Order: sequence, then structure tokens, then C-alpha cells
Amino acid sequence: MIVIKVRRDKEIPEGMVFIPFCFAEAAANVLTNPQLDPYGKIPEFKFSAANVERLSA
Repeated sequence: MIVIKVRRDKEIPEGMVFIPFCFAEAAANVLTNPQLDPYGKIPEFKFSAANVERLSA
């Protein structure tokens, strides 16, 4: 789990989440699937399920 500030963006399709992975304080790659592509051995960093919840302030 990571906790980050979010914003809506009309350029991101409904049902899709975009998280930059460059911030050490909320490393998005900890959320990704650890599986590797069987042929290229590339991690599935661009295809992972997500759940977004509003937290109280």
C-alpha cells in the first residue's frame, strides 16, 4: 500500500490509474505484479490491478 495525493485528469481514461514511479516517498513499483514475461523476462510494471480509496484527512 502507498498513500499519495491524487487528482482527476480528463486525459486519463475512466477505470485507469497512472502513477509516476520516480518518487521515493511513494514508490509505485512496490504495487506492481512481481511476475516476469516468460520470454523477455520483463516485469509487468505497466499492467497491475489497483484499488483507489479516499482516506479521511
